[in-house]
Amino acid sequence: MDLYSYVVRYDSGFAPNPFYGYCTLATCKPDIRNTASIGDWIIGVGSADKRVNQGGRLVYAMRVGETLSFNDYYNDERFIRKRPNLFGSRKQARGDNIYQKTNGTWRQLDSFHSMPDGSRNEDHIRRDTKVDKVLISNFYVYFGGNGPKLPSSLKSNGRSICHRGIGRSKFRGNLDSDLRMIGKFESWLRSLDVTGYVGQPYDWDDNQK
Repeated sequence: MDLYSYVVRYDSGFAPNPFYGYCTLATCKPDIRNTASIGDWIIGVGSADKRVNQGGRLVYAMRVGETLSFNDYYNDERFIRKRPNLFGSRKQARGDNIYQKTNGTWRQLDSFHSMPDGSRNEDHIRRDTKVDKVLISNFYVYFGGNGPKLPSSLKSNGRSICHRGIGRSKFRGNLDSDLRMIGKFESWLRSLDVTGYVGQPYDWDDNQK
């Protein structure tokens, strides 16, 4: 059991997508999607950018319960509602079930990652499909722009659980110090006594400061 921590620079409800009873990471973060396994924790923390001022706060935490290929994710009846509808509600518009591969070619639905006119965004296609793997959790909490501060005591060998800057931090379950820190994080998370979708994404206009 490992734990990955990174900064959610754009908290729009797209990546991660916390709606309809599952938290999914289907786009962006190819390095995490490539190596994360069932049982691992993924946590996203707020940006310290002065325009956001969410540094040190927990945006979401998900424990990976399942992984699927893009095609399996696209065709799974549980996730049909995660296909985007840009003319629907905000959570419908942020659907992350956007990729399907047929005859060796990736299809990209009109979505948060396509071009403004709905055409293919080749840069996003290249980055997102670099790793053909979707992380799925039904054991998660998503606070969006109203998350609690992560305790400063959550450290391992001087490294804070709260990642800063680009990239990500990885804490390994086979290292004693990291494992103790992961255990303390789990205890703290349980003490909040909340699960699932709690607060809306920071980037939704009425949630911004």
